[in-house]
Amino acid sequence: MAEVKLFGCWYSPYSRRVEMALKLKGVEYEYIEEDLSNKSPLLLKYNPIHKKVPVLLHNGKPIAESSIIIEYIDETWEGPSILPKDPYERAMARFWVKFIDEKCAVGMLKACTSSGEEGEKAKKEAAQLIQFLEEELKGKKFFGGDNIGLVDISANFIGYWFGIIQELKGQELLTKEKFPNFCEWVNEYVNNKFIKENLPLKDKMIEILKAFL
Repeated sequence: MAEVKLFGCWYSPYSRRVEMALKLKGVEYEYIEEDLSNKSPLLLKYNPIHKKVPVLLHNGKPIAESSIIIEYIDETWEGPSILPKDPYERAMARFWVKFIDEKCAVGMLKACTSSGEEGEKAKKEAAQLIQFLEEELKGKKFFGGDNIGLVDISANFIGYWFGIIQELKGQELLTKEKFPNFCEWVNEYVNNKFIKENLPLKDKMIEILKAFL
C-alpha cells in the first residue's frame, strides 16, 4: 500500500480541504497535527518555501499548497471525481478556486475585521465579490452541480469559518435577502452529511477564532 501522510492543522480550512479530498477518494492516510506556533523540522523540510500546512507526503515525496494537492489526489487515486472531466469546466473550476482564495476569503475577512470608514468600504467590496458567487450558483445546488466538487471543497472557509466569524463580530454581511443562492449553498454545504463529518467542532472553532480576532 502506498504510504500517505498529511501534515495539517485541525482548524486550518486549507488542511480540511485536503482531508475531504482524501476521504472522498477513500485514501487511507496518517494525519500529523502541526503546532503552527512551533513548526516541526519535518514540516520545514517538506515545505521549505512556504513553511505552511498542508503538506501531503506520498511515498516520501512532498506536495504543498492545498489546491495542487487536491488535483494530485484526484489524478492519482480511483473514486469519485473531484474536478470536472470536461477541460473547459476544469479550467473554470480552477478559476473559481483562485477567485475564492485570492479575492473572496481576503475581502470577506477584511470586511469583518476593519472598522469605521475603512470597514464600510471593505463591506461594500466584499458584497460585490459575493455577488459573483451568487450569480455562479444560480440554478445549482453546489458549485459542481448536484455533487460536492473542487470549488465547494475550496470554498469551505466562506461556507463555514466565515459564518462563525460573523457571529463573533455581530455582523451580517451574508443575508438571504441579498444573496439567496449563496446562502442556500451555505445551508446545503454545512448540512451535507460528508461535509459535516469533516468540519471542526464549532465550539472549538469559536475559541480559536476569538483569540485570532
